[in-house]
Amino acid sequence: MKRTTYTKYAAAALAGTTVLAACGTESVGSPAEDVSTIADTSWVPRKVTVDGKDYVLPTKDARKTARIVFKPDADATRDDDGGESGGSVGCNSIGADAQINGDTVRITDLVQTLIGCPDPLGEFEARFVDVFQGTHRAEVSERDGVSTLTLTTPGGDSITFREKEAPAVKGTRWSLGENAYLTLTKKDTVTGSLGCNTFHGRAVVKDGTIAFDRLSTTRMMCSGPVMKTERHLAEILSGKVSYQQERDSLKITNPSVGSVTARAE
Repeated sequence: MKRTTYTKYAAAALAGTTVLAACGTESVGSPAEDVSTIADTSWVPRKVTVDGKDYVLPTKDARKTARIVFKPDADATRDDDGGESGGSVGCNSIGADAQINGDTVRITDLVQTLIGCPDPLGEFEARFVDVFQGTHRAEVSERDGVSTLTLTTPGGDSITFREKEAPAVKGTRWSLGENAYLTLTKKDTVTGSLGCNTFHGRAVVKDGTIAFDRLSTTRMMCSGPVMKTERHLAEILSGKVSYQQERDSLKITNPSVGSVTARAE
């Protein structure tokens, strides 16, 4: 996780929540639910509950950009700041180490950037960070095909997440690498950039395939490596190709050239 400035929360505070968690999170004779499936899924924090009061993620724009991912650290005992888990609740970037054991999720070594966030988003973020660090009992439920994750502290505060829906193939800006992207539209057209030159054309999405007509591109001359990458991308985005979507990624394969994996922005 890239960051230029961050703050680390006091070890004493983390230790305090850990001691509380040691009392246990499940009843005698009740097996702990395995919530390891929450890893590597994008979760949108929708509500933080502190002392019985709910704080809701305030804006639609924040809901579009908010994204928390749990990537369990095999060695969370290392003395480093922040890990692969975290993301954003719509303002600052957050990093942390995560351990998942049965129905227990433990978040340590939390760091974040220091952008000043206006309220009510700033207040929501502060509440989220306070509750997110420490040890929690995790519960996953599902309704209408959408999963909800609730993390509850030993003191009863909680964060409620909803699984982030996969972006639509059409209308999403898909990153193809540095300065390269494409956007497929509902009008069967495509626009984008190959890294230096921009392009547009016709592209029909149907049954797991994209049929590209000949793309029109600008004619700027770029450095050698950039032009090489552009030519390769242009070859992939040519003719009828197949695609496979997995959450925020879109793998586009041209059987005669190769493939490229795009990421939703």
